[in-house]
Amino acid sequence: MANVSNFTHFTLSAYMDLGVVRHLVFLLLLMLYVLTLGSNLLLITVIAVNRTLAEPMYLFLCSLFLSELYGATMLFPMLLHHVLQQLRKISISFCFLQIYCLHSYATIEYVNLTVLSYDRYMAICFPLQYHSHMTRGRMIKLILFAWLYGLLTVLTTLCLTSSLQLCNSVIPKVYCDNFSVVRMACSDISHINIYGLIITFATLVFPFIYMIFTYLSILRVCFSGSKSLRQKALSTCLPHLVNIINFTVGGSFELVQSRFNMSGFPTALRVFLSLYCVTSQPLLSPLIYGFNITKLQSMCKGLLLGRLHRV
Repeated sequence: MANVSNFTHFTLSAYMDLGVVRHLVFLLLLMLYVLTLGSNLLLITVIAVNRTLAEPMYLFLCSLFLSELYGATMLFPMLLHHVLQQLRKISISFCFLQIYCLHSYATIEYVNLTVLSYDRYMAICFPLQYHSHMTRGRMIKLILFAWLYGLLTVLTTLCLTSSLQLCNSVIPKVYCDNFSVVRMACSDISHINIYGLIITFATLVFPFIYMIFTYLSILRVCFSGSKSLRQKALSTCLPHLVNIINFTVGGSFELVQSRFNMSGFPTALRVFLSLYCVTSQPLLSPLIYGFNITKLQSMCKGLLLGRLHRV
């Protein structure tokens, strides 16, 4: 048995030999990264400079877009470097840094989506109490909770994983993830499994159940109200709902690949499944909100045309 400290690097075995095609793959990934950065920064700028968007939902969206910038920046630069240089090895320290950043991003993202569901639930189901309930202090607390919860819970996970004794150093993906490292352990991992189960329920299962409850409540109010109420509710809730479904599907892809042996599947499919959760959300989320929320859409156009000003 060898402790993790006895290794100098991990090998990311899912990288394929791309040959000259690597330049085309590099350009494609670079375009996706630039689009991800540009779209998220654009919406953050629109919300930050326009005082008419100083509403709870838009501030929570800012937190969401910041988490997506965080997640994309922790993946794309390393991915671009490895594809261009045809590298498969990654240092132990950088691997654990990437595990921490990507897992904390996913946690923060899901908590942010839960907070947005709570915000829409309060705004639509309790409109008269909404502004007195959703004070600036409460908004700040909810945003801080989303980030601190993600950063601290994953830090505990990483501390437990780094103490394991490992049998090998091959990770069957194009980036480092915690479960792949845990699967290489020669030492007892029961304590990690227990902690992981608790965190999974606290971070995924309970929030998912709560989000289902909020949207069922919103639908009940919509169908019992006027046509204008239904249209207004759907216009603001639909992007949230699409985002939740997309992230849940992406997370399910990742869980399936992490928990089950998929060696019989094509490498390209396994790479796609592992990357979908981390890349699709930061890329699609700002596009979904930008296209579906009329207020954001019009102000994005104004900013791009140089007509946006403080009001």
